[in-house]
Amino acid sequence: MKQEIHFVTGKGGVGKSVVAAALALKKSREGKKVLLVELGDQSFYKDFFDLPDIGFKPTEIKKNLSVALWTGEACLQEYARHLIKVESLAKLFFENAVMRAFINVAPGLPELAILGKVTSGPRQHGPPLPFDVLVVDAFATGHFIALLEAPKGMAQAVQFGPMGEQSRSIDACLRNSDLSKYHIVTLPEELPVKEATELLQRLKAEFSIEASLIVNKMVQTSISEAELKNTQNENSDLGKFAEYLEHQITHQKEMWNKAQAKAAAMKAVPLFFETDPWTLVEKVGDTL
Repeated sequence: MKQEIHFVTGKGGVGKSVVAAALALKKSREGKKVLLVELGDQSFYKDFFDLPDIGFKPTEIKKNLSVALWTGEACLQEYARHLIKVESLAKLFFENAVMRAFINVAPGLPELAILGKVTSGPRQHGPPLPFDVLVVDAFATGHFIALLEAPKGMAQAVQFGPMGEQSRSIDACLRNSDLSKYHIVTLPEELPVKEATELLQRLKAEFSIEASLIVNKMVQTSISEAELKNTQNENSDLGKFAEYLEHQITHQKEMWNKAQAKAAAMKAVPLFFETDPWTLVEKVGDTL
């Protein structure tokens, strides 16, 4: 089976981590072996799902669903150990002060190491990653662009040799729509929609990537417009709430239409009033 890679990004605070977990859970329920990947030093899912420590190696948290936390340095270390084979040499390489300084300041190297691992399955290069689907809870908008630019930048800087070859291979994998899928999460609000649609256009212009837009926390109600109007005439807190609700619904409709003018594919995720994280993730997953 061909490995799928799903990147979930968006402005900070729009709920992309919950959407990423929901997408991963949905895929795992379809019988696929799924790895949910967090990027960075700290795990959101550890506290959200009340899990034991989440580390670089995948930890199974549900049937067919595992989670891992990857940093650029950890990905680079694993790759070097895979190539060098001799643990003492790898240790010497990474415990060298000069090399550590180089890794920390080399532009794009941590991002390249992360993407090298994420795409290692389809490229059949690097340590085995035995999953059918990878869902990457990726960086927020600006850092996400920098992540995607890393392979292209490295390929341009290093024209020849293994580094240039692998960078071009990673870049090609990221642009292959059969392998790599992109989901931008937003809220039905002015600034998140503006940032999401700008990212949508930039991905298309610079990387030829067609991302889908997921509008999170859409207020949905079975109350008719006429009922809302009538309730507003009541001089009570309920009347004020009906006025507020009508304003929210009208505004989110405007935001939806604005986003729809720029996006080829969109999905709406309702606002769920759930306190149990797994129930919330299941409900969000059902809408994706």
